[in-house]
Amino acid sequence: MNVHRFIVNALTFARVPLIFAWLACAVMQEFRGGFALAAVACVMMLLSGLTDLWDGNLARRWGVVSTLGKMADPLMDKIFYIVAFPALAWQIMHQGESNAHALVMTFFTILYMLRDTWVTFLRSVGTLYGADVAAMWLGKVRTALSFPGAGWVYVYCCFHRQAPASWNGAWLVSCYVVEGILVVLTVWSLLTYSAAYWPYLRKALERK
Repeated sequence: MNVHRFIVNALTFARVPLIFAWLACAVMQEFRGGFALAAVACVMMLLSGLTDLWDGNLARRWGVVSTLGKMADPLMDKIFYIVAFPALAWQIMHQGESNAHALVMTFFTILYMLRDTWVTFLRSVGTLYGADVAAMWLGKVRTALSFPGAGWVYVYCCFHRQAPASWNGAWLVSCYVVEGILVVLTVWSLLTYSAAYWPYLRKALERK
């Protein structure tokens, strides 16, 4: 067995148990409170996000980039989104302190899911015609920023009630800014992928 390849694949797939560990800790912390649970949850989300950085860098450094890795990495990212963003929307709503923020986070989550589903479809069509389905730079930027973005919103949800009241307004605004940047990147990415894959989609539509 190639040890380097095993380590890289293990890091890629570790994103899933780590984000589910975050979910379990985050839900328990929401009902039971306590700094320890919040700290453990933060560490789990941090490690889950870092696996996306580590696996790709190590795969390139060790020369073990594989087709499985290229397919598994975006799938693990999608599982992160599917778990983290709806849970954050629920947490904001459960706290009941900002209906507007809960609505924004819900819209944000739906947009993320729609974009990823559409891009997956486009890539599937592209493979019919030998298209290069590697992630575009804009998609990579969006993914890289999504992990710290989710973490920032979670830290706010955990600790804003313990922070000085004078901080809360600015902290909430910072969450809106983070979410707004990610929404812009998501829409931009969706349009970029659609334009790039339109020739293949048109061929598929015209195919008998």
